[in-house]
Amino acid sequence: MPAKSKAQQKAAGMALSAKRGDTKKSDLKGAAEDMYESMSKAQLEDFAESDRKGKPEHKN
Repeated sequence: MPAKSKAQQKAAGMALSAKRGDTKKSDLKGAAEDMYESMSKAQLEDFAESDRKGKPEHKN
């Protein structure tokens, strides 16, 4: 399931980076922290790799 907004895609990318060990978990905030805890690496990859073009900044 791809991300529905740019903000959701960015948060998934941050969480995925922490899952991979590229960034510290303590650097995560808000939605990225929640995604890190509740989603698998495969789910995060699916959200993070979605195209940003044509997506709203935030989901209404």
